[in-house]
Amino acid sequence: MNTVSLSSSQHRDSYFGERSMIRRVMGERAVSFSGARSLLMQAAHPLAVAGLLAHSDSLEDPYERLARTAQVLDAITFGPRSEADRMTARVRAMHRRVRGRLSEGVGVFAAGTPYRADDPELLMWILYTLIDSAALFYTVYVDGLTKLQRRALWQDYKVVGELFGLAVSEMPDTLDDLDAYGHEMLTGGRLCVGDWARRRARQIVLAPPVPLLARPLLETVNFVTIALLPDPIREQYGFSPLPPAVMRKALVAGGADYLKRAVIPFLPNRLRLVPSARAA
Repeated sequence: MNTVSLSSSQHRDSYFGERSMIRRVMGERAVSFSGARSLLMQAAHPLAVAGLLAHSDSLEDPYERLARTAQVLDAITFGPRSEADRMTARVRAMHRRVRGRLSEGVGVFAAGTPYRADDPELLMWILYTLIDSAALFYTVYVDGLTKLQRRALWQDYKVVGELFGLAVSEMPDTLDDLDAYGHEMLTGGRLCVGDWARRRARQIVLAPPVPLLARPLLETVNFVTIALLPDPIREQYGFSPLPPAVMRKALVAGGADYLKRAVIPFLPNRLRLVPSARAA
């Protein structure tokens, strides 16, 4: 395991203190809705599909994967180090066992391309989808993030990356480097939504097992999830056409502004925050 470089906080029982940016962001219940966006972005990487998603049937039951991911992130963010270490050690062990070759070509990856679940390239893409989606949903629905706060959030997520097996040298150094990485991934041709991921996309965001009474909320979450996907990825999935970009942004921004100004500030913590954040 890579050594987590958090010497200044070794005295704490948890990896993060109560004033850390990752606790501020991940403690908001609204940010939990970012999981489906993260998963759709992850599935746009053909090697991530083969090594991390399809291999373990993760998208056969996508909400089970989302729940597992949320549990691990929750332990890292709010739990004791012993629990975070135990859970991430199990994840790393599972990743080390997954290796193979693509059975057919997808995008720039030819048939026979080798993959392994502990490949730093794949782990970094997973990490990027998590921080990008969490920061976006927090910004849209809770509060804006200054550049200084985004820098602090990235430093926190680097610790998450180390716990999942990434070396510090395998992650972008600065926030600007992270933004450059994201731009290169979205425009550099390495992402390609294959048939398998496209077939599972509807199940990920459109057909979860929710009660009938929750359908109106689900429809809203579906629209937001799809609308907030990066344009290149959303287009590849072939979701039903959304309103033009200007109208789409206005709809999302209008609802978000209402929540930020008139709803979220007045919610009691038992409704606004996730249980772990309240306990911490």
